[in-house]
Amino acid sequence: MRYWKAFLVIPARMGSRVHWQGRAGLAAGKQRLAGLGAAWSLQDCVAPCEQSCSQGPMCIIFFKFDPRPVSKNAYRLILAANRDEFYHRPSKLADFWGNNNEVLSGLDMEEGKEGGTWLGISTRGKLAALTNYLQPRQDRDARGRGELVTHFLTTDMDSLSYLKKVSAEGHLYNGFNLIAADLSTEKGDVVCYYGNRGEPEPVVLAPGTYGLSNALLETPWRKLCFGKQLFLEAVERSQELPKDALIAQLLHVLNNDEAQLPDPAIEDQGREYVQPFLSKYAAVCVRCPGYGTRTNTVILVDADGHVTFTERSMLDKDPSCWETSTHEFKLQS
Repeated sequence: MRYWKAFLVIPARMGSRVHWQGRAGLAAGKQRLAGLGAAWSLQDCVAPCEQSCSQGPMCIIFFKFDPRPVSKNAYRLILAANRDEFYHRPSKLADFWGNNNEVLSGLDMEEGKEGGTWLGISTRGKLAALTNYLQPRQDRDARGRGELVTHFLTTDMDSLSYLKKVSAEGHLYNGFNLIAADLSTEKGDVVCYYGNRGEPEPVVLAPGTYGLSNALLETPWRKLCFGKQLFLEAVERSQELPKDALIAQLLHVLNNDEAQLPDPAIEDQGREYVQPFLSKYAAVCVRCPGYGTRTNTVILVDADGHVTFTERSMLDKDPSCWETSTHEFKLQS
């Protein structure tokens, strides 16, 4: 396994092509900092973001998978995801944990929710990703949704069987969407989906490109459609770009903060709850004081089962201070 990281203080608003992946490009990145514009204003979103506290983390995921890529240079899986969360909520940066350190993920350290996660992958080829379902009211006595990911990453159950088990217990949780996958170089990759506000049974996904936000899979929210198009443009160039350049482009997609309004679909689902902070929430990258996108993750799996896991994380609850780390390993399945 290989691991490296880089540290750089950057403005809250990401300018065009302003990403510096690891050690490469840091000098060029520093030279461009002076030319970047100022960041967001505080006064128009403090109160709205405070009103969002009952909803919890709101994330977005784009992914493309092809278990049997024709080209040796093509990726079996390309995934780009944002975690939106309160800046003060304690969590650990992505690292290996579990039996034989086989699971790679960040970890929630909120009291009562310790050990849950939003996205992770194991050396055995198990991958899971979670988003919350936007709903006006939350059940504070419901079980923590982050355990759904960690349980799958550490179980011996296959993805479809696991999601069938979860579907029988879906009523115990607030709204969620869960992607579970078994990545196997020998047997082929299987990716499944279940949302407890949708169909009663999980589904096996056909190879293709998907977007998932805080409604059911592929619900055409404007920010999801906009982000998915940007994601597709990057993916279409994936075979011609060096890996670091592809990761940089995907991080650029994840940091787009252009609000995609109007969007009646978000308003209808979130009703009066979402109105006060809609202008911030209707973007791929959410940015408010105290709440917003605090983690970007890019996962690449090539035809040989080589995994590159890149995480860009906010440090010290400061939207101007970020750290980028990359882990690389070979699937054992």
